[in-house]
Amino acid sequence: MKRSPNKSDVISQEAAQWVLRHDRGLTATEQDEFSAWLAADARCREAWAEHRWGWDELDRLAGLQESMHAVPDPDLLARPRRHRAVVWLWPLAAAAVVTLGVFLMPSGETKPIEVAGAQVASVEAPVIPLIEERELPDGSIVKLNRGAIVDVYFTETERRALLRKGEAHFRVKKDPARPFYVEASGVSVRAIGTSFNVRMDSSSVEVLVTEGKVQVAASPEQAADSAASVLSANERTVVYLIPFAPVPQVTPVPEAEVEERLSWQPKMLDFTDAPVTEIVAEFNRRNAVRMEVSAPALQGMHLSATLRSDNVMGFVRLLENEFGVRAVWKSATEVELKQAQ
Repeated sequence: MKRSPNKSDVISQEAAQWVLRHDRGLTATEQDEFSAWLAADARCREAWAEHRWGWDELDRLAGLQESMHAVPDPDLLARPRRHRAVVWLWPLAAAAVVTLGVFLMPSGETKPIEVAGAQVASVEAPVIPLIEERELPDGSIVKLNRGAIVDVYFTETERRALLRKGEAHFRVKKDPARPFYVEASGVSVRAIGTSFNVRMDSSSVEVLVTEGKVQVAASPEQAADSAASVLSANERTVVYLIPFAPVPQVTPVPEAEVEERLSWQPKMLDFTDAPVTEIVAEFNRRNAVRMEVSAPALQGMHLSATLRSDNVMGFVRLLENEFGVRAVWKSATEVELKQAQ
């Protein structure tokens, strides 16, 4: 009689399948499924760590030169010297303010839809807004920097987004019959199918194009008389919101500077046996919150983890819950990671 696979065997097979999926890239749905699978059972996390370590070793073997094969690599024969704790941290999205309904209104009527950055609440720490990504009904994508608010108005003839606060990046799905407009403090950006970043504060509006072309009008009058500036990829302009402001200039932006200006957008950071101090430094580089490591236990600790670059609170909670660390907040943007008593 054939033996039915036990739970551990099933989990091991599932872990192997997830490793293969990660190697070719996860869809948004698969990311949610993977997060739920990891959280369901501690054995899932252990199996994932084992299979992921084995897959990394196969990748390393594939990169070895043929001349090296004559002498066995001692590292391949030894057991891993450090504990591998693989963690998948996702932001809490329950607090996101998003209402998606029927955007196409008859007779040209419009209705605003508010899309605001989500927040992660903590009892003993400040509330830190997360960076949010939302897909609009037409397939366009908007990424909201921390605290940004965008109202979206869609009709049968046009698509409009009003940036009321902060910074947002738009990846517009092409639709010549319905141009896409972004408005910020009276400045209008017109696109058909392109990607661009809009950042506003009390004194200016900056537009940076990352793909395609857009038209930027400093006022409704400019938009009406075709006096708008045309920006192509890797170009920017700044419209100053002051009386007698200088005429906006279109300037080229080096690729490295474009990447730096868009570094606020979250990424999945994959660390393998990395020093915790290195992970902290990477978070500090990408976020306004600065973490200071004073806990002796963290100084020499290594960690393997997949972390979202803007999820500072999730990383801090991980250190508190799993590694005997106490987070002491000195201000809303400073936290000291101390040894728990």
